[in-house]
Amino acid sequence: MGQQEVYDFLKGNKRKWFTSKEISGELDISLGSITTSLKKLRQCKMIDWKNAGKRNLFQYRFKK
Repeated sequence: MGQQEVYDFLKGNKRKWFTSKEISGELDISLGSITTSLKKLRQCKMIDWKNAGKRNLFQYRFKK
């Protein structure tokens, strides 16, 4: 499993924000793998992200 699955999932749900835990549940991939994939996608500026108001809780979506 890699960032391609995460990227494809977010691309398929362009208008909605997801937490890493929600993505993990939807794709049935471990939270650690999702977190690593999201970090790489963030570094490449391929996805949007924002702080969800709580400490260390972020939401992600496909970059428009």
